[in-house]
Amino acid sequence: MNLALKDALHAPARFTLTAFGVALLMTAVIGMTGLYRGVVEDALLIIDGVDADLWVVQGERAGPFAEGSAVAPDMDRRVEGVPGVADVRRFTQFSQQFVFAGSSRRATITGIDAPRDDGRWLSLVAGRWLNASRYEAVVDESTGLAVGDRVQLAHDVYTVVGMTRHMVDSAGDGLFFVGINDATAIAQRRTSEEIHLARAAQGNAVAQQDRSSVAQESKIAAVLVRLEPAADPDQVAGAIERWGDVRALTTDEQRDLMLNARLWKLRLQILAFTGLILLITGIVVSLIIYTLTVEKLHEIALLKLIGARESVVAGMIGQQAGLIGIAGFVLALGSSRLIFSLFPRRVVMLPADLALLALALAVICAGAAWIGIVRASRVNAREVLS
Repeated sequence: MNLALKDALHAPARFTLTAFGVALLMTAVIGMTGLYRGVVEDALLIIDGVDADLWVVQGERAGPFAEGSAVAPDMDRRVEGVPGVADVRRFTQFSQQFVFAGSSRRATITGIDAPRDDGRWLSLVAGRWLNASRYEAVVDESTGLAVGDRVQLAHDVYTVVGMTRHMVDSAGDGLFFVGINDATAIAQRRTSEEIHLARAAQGNAVAQQDRSSVAQESKIAAVLVRLEPAADPDQVAGAIERWGDVRALTTDEQRDLMLNARLWKLRLQILAFTGLILLITGIVVSLIIYTLTVEKLHEIALLKLIGARESVVAGMIGQQAGLIGIAGFVLALGSSRLIFSLFPRRVVMLPADLALLALALAVICAGAAWIGIVRASRVNAREVLS
């Protein structure tokens, strides 16, 4: 006979509320770890998907994601001549506010080197990749746009020709892919008054018609390099870095910079809050099991009086803690799948993470059961007569 199950069926409301409380705590833990996994996947989308062996960025900088970067507009032609380089592409990325359908929206403009790179490494859910080098865009569905929409950025109008899903940056802004020349034009946007002031300051309207009163640096953030199969990445990177004005980073170094530099504090915060909630879960489950044990001290004494072994009482308390843990974790899984799909940020629940959380909950329940067993072991059979 499963005494713990009998006790749960005897007081189903109390057992359900207890399991539901544990489920809420575990849902919070699953959500926090899943949110971090989602942020990591979003942050590494471009790094892993763009298919580059080296990232040539501004010298003494860790760009273009962990730190700002700007390289010379002709840097791709310089890198192209290095032995071992198969092909190069220019790249840039920056945040941008824009207005569509009367509302202000935000996206991360990502310039890819069309027509060399038409975005075929993107996973489209609708539309097509970039065919023209100008005035076309592939956007993520989180921007609220659709294929065929026309959006004005700076002084030009862009037509949405393709849609992606779950392609956002580490801040959660949807990616807005355009050609590199379009991205440069958007980044260098300026008002007519600004141009007028620049002309007046220089006194030469003809020479200054393409200049701003604000010094315009290159908007090319990096040059992406694919190496020949036999090329040595270290030798190629060393040859490029000898120029002195740039730095060559491998894809693994970009990943490390993103995870251990830009996202390091977030990782610590997630870990701290996860540990805190697990500690609270352990305290709550321990109090519940201890309370349930104290409520049944008379019954435990009666069991001992009729000859029940200590293992029977310990098994009952352990089974009770196990039922609460199992029910709470199952409810947490169900609620997580219902709730987290509504979150504005992607929550990624990996099987390995769920297995670790299940193991943590099992340890918590075992500790709570041990506290209850220790209390039950102090009960004397004669107490049933008191």
